[in-house]
Parts: sequence; structure tokens; C-alpha cells
Amino acid sequence: INKCHLMVCLPRLSRVAVCGGTHGNELSGVYLVRELLKVKKGVMEKEEEQEEEEPLSVLKVLSNPRAMQQCRRYVDTDLNRCFTHATLNGLTSGTVPYEMIRSRELNAMLGPKGRSGAVDLVCDLHNTTANMGLCLIAYSDCDWICTFILKSPIKNHIPSILWESMASVTMEIGPQPHGVARSTVYTAMKAGVQHMLDWVCFFNSGTLFEGESVDVFTMIKHIDYPRDSETRNITAAVHPHLQDRDFCPLHPEDPLFQTFSGETLRYKGNEPLYPFFINECAYYEKGIFFKFIIHLYICKHIS
Repeated sequence: INKCHLMVCLPRLSRVAVCGGTHGNELSGVYLVRELLKVKKGVMEKEEEQEEEEPLSVLKVLSNPRAMQQCRRYVDTDLNRCFTHATLNGLTSGTVPYEMIRSRELNAMLGPKGRSGAVDLVCDLHNTTANMGLCLIAYSDCDWICTFILKSPIKNHIPSILWESMASVTMEIGPQPHGVARSTVYTAMKAGVQHMLDWVCFFNSGTLFEGESVDVFTMIKHIDYPRDSETRNITAAVHPHLQDRDFCPLHPEDPLFQTFSGETLRYKGNEPLYPFFINECAYYEKGIFFKFIIHLYICKHIS
């Protein structure tokens, strides 16, 4: 049987940014970017020139210096929520939260967002207290960069992709408590970043990638903890049978919560779903217990 293959040519990725410390207490990215900043630029460019005609420009950025100094997620507001067009382009008056000011500085450095002069790929490094391993969070299911990094012939290192409305590509790895650096998590993140950069060089060299299916998850909703109707205090914790089972199927009637009085609350949905960010520390303030995703198989359309 003869198979027809569609050849699609895509522009090279000349400028890549690796950002750590968007949340100041997620330390793997903070320490990794600090380590990358120690590498002499001239040495990096010399090595890259040996592999390709045009060297890959890698910009290393510590995104939220003030939050890093205080080892806090943020100073005034979550920097990750400050990159909408309205926030970046709106008028400022009175007292402006630090992260809003910083988001505009980063936009000028890496963008401007949506302009032709923006960097080609931003890899934003994050830690989670959830047992998610290492995964990529991409902007949409049309993000061909993520799908090919996942299935790169260099090393099939990254186990899962999540499609969610987030800017650029986020590398999320856990479990790791916030404000703590674990060597195993740091090493895995370092390997993931190197894998991503290796793939970019591989792609820029003109390598052809065969089309194939990609195993992904897509986010559909999130749920909050059970709460007291009057005080709004949380009344239950993650059930022991669910804790640390990110990306594992949750079936109807499976244990979901265990109340502080000892009662088991079960999942009442009609179909199996896959929870992730289970018991993420930073989501307590946002009213999120975990997010629900469904499991998909997406065929890569580029070869």
C-alpha cells in the first residue's frame, strides 16, 4: 500500500528563552537558570556554530527577582496571570502591582507579544507539589513544537503533554515542596531543558520528522475542595487512594475526598477522567482541588 506524505516546511527557531523563577518559591527553575547564566556566551556560541550555520540564541531569564528574594510565589499578584493583552497594553494609574510592572518588562524583553520580533520559543520552568513527573503544558493542540519535542528521536524523555490556555511552553515537574530544591527534580528539569534545546538544534539543521500519533491530555474543568457553606472553610482532604495518582484514571464511585470527620466522598461523574495537579499547594488560595483532563491521541500532521 502506497502512503502519501505531506511535506510541510517550517521556519527555523533562531531565538529561544528559558525562564525560571516566574514563581519565586519554585526553586528548580531558579537554580537552573542561575547555573545557565554562568556559562560564557562565547563558549556557547562557538559550540553551536560547529553544528549549524547560524548559532541558536538562548536567552536565560530570571522572571520574578523580588519574589525569588523573598522565596514567595509572588509579591503582589501571580505573574503567570499578568500576560494578557489587556494587562500588557492597558493604562496604569495609582499603585501598580509589582508583577504587572514586571510582566511589561518581560514582554519588552521577549516580545512584544504577538509581534514578529518576539522570541520563537519560550520555555517557562515550574515546580509543583503534585506527583506529575515532568510534563509540557502547551498553548493549544496545534502546537507542533511540543508534539515533536515529545517524540524527538534524540530522547523520548517527556512523558505527557497537557493542552491548556497558557502562554508559550511550560515545563512542569514535581513533586517538590515550594521553597525547597530536590536534586532529583532539579536533574530531571535540567535534562528536560537540554532535551528541548537539543531538539531545536536538531530541527534547525533541517531534519525531517515522520508523522505519527502523540499521546496527550486536554484539560476540561477543575473542582474545588468541599467547603462549609457558612465559613467557606475546607471540610475534607484528598482521599488516600487518590493522593499522588496524577494522570491515573478516576472512575465513577472511586474515592475522591475524605472529610475531616472520616466520611468518604466519591466521584459522581458519568465517565472516567484523569486528575492532575492533585493537592497542589498553590491552588488552595485559588479554590482548586485539582484539574480534570481527558486522554486523547493526536496525530501529528507534519513530516
